[in-house]
Amino acid sequence: MTTVVESRPVKAAVVRAERGAFSIEDATIAAPGGDEVLVRIVAAGMCHTDMVIRDQIYPVPLPIVLGHEGSGIVEAVGERVAGLEPGDHVVLTFDSCGFCRTCQHGVAAACRNFNPLNFAGARNDGSHALSFASGSVNDRFFGQSSFATYAIATARNAIKVRRDAPLELLGPLGCGIQTGAGTVLNALRVSAGSSFAAFGAGAVGLSAVMAARVAGATTIVAVDVVPERLSLALEIGATHVVDGRKEDVVEAIRALAGGGVDYAIESTARADVAAQAVAALGARGTCAIVGASAPGTELVCDINDVMQNGKTIRGVVEGDSVPAFFIPQLIDLHLQGRFPFDRLTRVYAFDAINEAAADSEEGRTIKPIIRMPS
Repeated sequence: MTTVVESRPVKAAVVRAERGAFSIEDATIAAPGGDEVLVRIVAAGMCHTDMVIRDQIYPVPLPIVLGHEGSGIVEAVGERVAGLEPGDHVVLTFDSCGFCRTCQHGVAAACRNFNPLNFAGARNDGSHALSFASGSVNDRFFGQSSFATYAIATARNAIKVRRDAPLELLGPLGCGIQTGAGTVLNALRVSAGSSFAAFGAGAVGLSAVMAARVAGATTIVAVDVVPERLSLALEIGATHVVDGRKEDVVEAIRALAGGGVDYAIESTARADVAAQAVAALGARGTCAIVGASAPGTELVCDINDVMQNGKTIRGVVEGDSVPAFFIPQLIDLHLQGRFPFDRLTRVYAFDAINEAAADSEEGRTIKPIIRMPS
């Protein structure tokens, strides 16, 4: 179904300088191209990666409209779009090309065109979906730039979801929560009766804890330094917690898991914590590195320990997920009461976006959700 619309006014949160504040500004958004969809954003999760770009730890061009965990309602579709139509509820996730070798093998998160599609700040032809009277602003962040009242996405990264789900809460499934849960269920394939440790009890780590419970792991350890997060971890699936400020983390996990865990996830982006995660593995254990570290960060570990114990260290992006299938599965689990990711969230009005960012960085909120005006 093709719909034709003209460009329309939009409000968007712009980051104009390194470590700068979000500035809500007026803009115009274009009609969708042939393979694009126009989405009225209902809400958007705020992720650590948004802060990484704002602070220029990754050199994505500024000024830019960030936001990559959008949820909303399709308003218009391009002439080549199939499977989506106006009125559909969607969660926006990362973009991918669909034709490279890894996409063809079903691992779109490893798309060979991932960086230009998600971090270039423009379409492949250099054009922008958003235009500002003040001049050029980069957009298309993760193929969406959803810190705005409307966003242009593609048919590949707009995931249709069931209408009885709470749309205003679903955005974080597009990245952070998908990363934690997907790493457990898709990449590590945590098995029933196994042991698992999450290093970092933020949105990604706690999503991994919930997913490990779904998978049937019987020893689930959450590691953090914030007591409130450790308490929440116990409520949503962890069997044990370790306070990194008070305990020898590696020794504590080895004692809990009979010499070491079968699986671990490292989401803090700290090299010293990643080294602990590797050391805490048992024989034949696997550690997934998912935290977004600064370029050049090096992991130091005992090579003999890795070799002699047959350990595996692997990187995972977006939980090795196929979003079109995995995001609806997470929603089903949530509505069944088996994946209570809403326990991680706090909703902020759009004009409180800088408060949300500060609360996230200070650890007062695990997963902020920015609610757009009606």
